[in-house]
Amino acid sequence: MTIICLGEILYDLIAEDLGTPLEEVVSWAAYPGGAPANVACGVVKLGTPSAFVGCVGKDRVGRELTDLLNNIGVNTAGLAYHPTAPTRQVYVTRSYTGERHFAGFGEIATEDFADTQPDYQNIPETLFDGAQYLVTGTLGLAYPASRQAIYHALNLSRDHGVRVFIDINWRPVFWTDIEAATPLILHLLSQAHVIKCSEEEAQWLFGSDQPTHIQDTLKSVRAIIVTRGEKGCSYAFDNIAGDVPSFKVESVDTTGAGDGFVAGFLHKCCEWGDRVFTDRETAGKALIYANAVGAIVTTAPGAIDPLPNPAQVETFLEKHKHNQR
Repeated sequence: MTIICLGEILYDLIAEDLGTPLEEVVSWAAYPGGAPANVACGVVKLGTPSAFVGCVGKDRVGRELTDLLNNIGVNTAGLAYHPTAPTRQVYVTRSYTGERHFAGFGEIATEDFADTQPDYQNIPETLFDGAQYLVTGTLGLAYPASRQAIYHALNLSRDHGVRVFIDINWRPVFWTDIEAATPLILHLLSQAHVIKCSEEEAQWLFGSDQPTHIQDTLKSVRAIIVTRGEKGCSYAFDNIAGDVPSFKVESVDTTGAGDGFVAGFLHKCCEWGDRVFTDRETAGKALIYANAVGAIVTTAPGAIDPLPNPAQVETFLEKHKHNQR
């Protein structure tokens, strides 16, 4: 596998009533999601092999999500079934412009879902043979078993020469102990090769949304990407840094836009290799491509279905030439 994605797969229950508080929502639509699963599906759709490592319940929802991964072509050798815990579903309300708010998990406590209880010993080490990147977020740090799985995967990555890509993906609703989050996240980030975060996450953790400042703080990290929504993104790679514009689209739902961005960027990292981090022109092209994938995802509901294939990305880029520089 070229890319291993570790973490949660779930259903986003997205409010169909825009601008409506949680308690007043009448209609919900279920869409498959979970950041690592979205990335795994995204890179496969673009032509880069991936594997997903995680845990779902032995329920209808878990089987549906497993079938989805298999049908898209994601390797599921690292996906386990928990005998009793349910597959996670998360309620998501939306503003009139499609911006999301994670509103909780219904009547089930966040720590009782299957994704919090993987057995790290079941992670197939063979997946790491020849892999280029391990992709994970920080949500798994909130629970002891999934935290142990992350650390085990980091050790396997180190042993097999696999680079670590971390998308901070801060979601307070997943944490039962908010005060424990910051030190756990910073410790994880110190072991990354590449970090992607939003400008809000950057300000929260580092007091600055400038990638060069974050790079100075985390001196062992090779590359920092700060996404800025409709304003594009900023980056600091090795000895190059800059800003890359985004694309203006009619946004329907921003769910999974950041994961589409990650998928597009990693696809180009696998295609172009280290030039992405050392050559300014190549870095810019990779991030323009990533911005395009993320923008496309916002034009339809859900996170996985709108993920594009290469032809769709190229058509989009051709149509939006004026956005590129």
